[in-house]
Amino acid sequence: MSSPSATTKERWLMSDRSAPATKQQHAARRRVFQDLGYEVIPFKKTESEVLAHVPSDVRLTVTASPAKGQDATVDLAVALAGHGYRVAPHLSAQQVRDRVHLADVVAACREAGIADVFVVGGDRTDTPTQFTDALALLRALHELDHGFTGIGIGGHPEGHPAVSDEVLLQALVDKAALATSITTQIVFDPRVITAWARRLADRGVSLPVHVGVPGAVSRTKLVRVSAGLGLGQSAKFLSKQQNMFWRFFTPGGYNPDKLVKALSPSVEQRDSLIDGFHVFTFNDLGPTEAWRRRHLDRIA
Repeated sequence: MSSPSATTKERWLMSDRSAPATKQQHAARRRVFQDLGYEVIPFKKTESEVLAHVPSDVRLTVTASPAKGQDATVDLAVALAGHGYRVAPHLSAQQVRDRVHLADVVAACREAGIADVFVVGGDRTDTPTQFTDALALLRALHELDHGFTGIGIGGHPEGHPAVSDEVLLQALVDKAALATSITTQIVFDPRVITAWARRLADRGVSLPVHVGVPGAVSRTKLVRVSAGLGLGQSAKFLSKQQNMFWRFFTPGGYNPDKLVKALSPSVEQRDSLIDGFHVFTFNDLGPTEAWRRRHLDRIA
């Protein structure tokens, strides 16, 4: 299995600039924007902001904030599910205390009708935990009658400063056997994504990949959100996402269109793992949804 060739992408991009899009291209782009998922942070006003700006047919995930704790994530996910959203709470190995806590989380999700979760290792906190990493939490989850139909895991196409690429890849291969999809961290270069997806396929991974992109986030909002994570967590966040952060402060700022446009053809390729996009909204939901709607209206 391999990802689309550069030649295929170049032809698509050239045709996009020089000629009207075909019906197939229109359909591909429309599906991309219809199927976008939004990630939100469990702050005090998140529920009301989602209700104000996000249609109930948009998939949501609720991140596990070290400053707020695992239960805040589940509580918000349950509340949003009650409003009719399809929502997946993040389960963090560093925030789920033990198997009893995990069973309580699963029970709360089941009662709320939540069918999807997203399992991460997470940043270390002061919370004592029995789980060393995401794989340990996944194994414990599968020992329960969890009932989830979707279990997502994270991917690091651009690597991690503290872990070698081979260790990261092998860890992902191990987790993939216990999951149903992969969502990447924020990436800006489509070549990085396609090469990474090819490596996954070569290692026998066949799960659909959702590419992480920032939404239409303002610079002011990004600073406010990073500050709201708490001083220590904000520093960790910015140190891991420096590439993303500084793009918001370059002339013209950041626009997600380029990456989405470059990778959209891959979504339609049968031999590509790339299945769609996951938008990190940083709770800037109004502008992000307006950006999605503009594209859908333009394609219609």
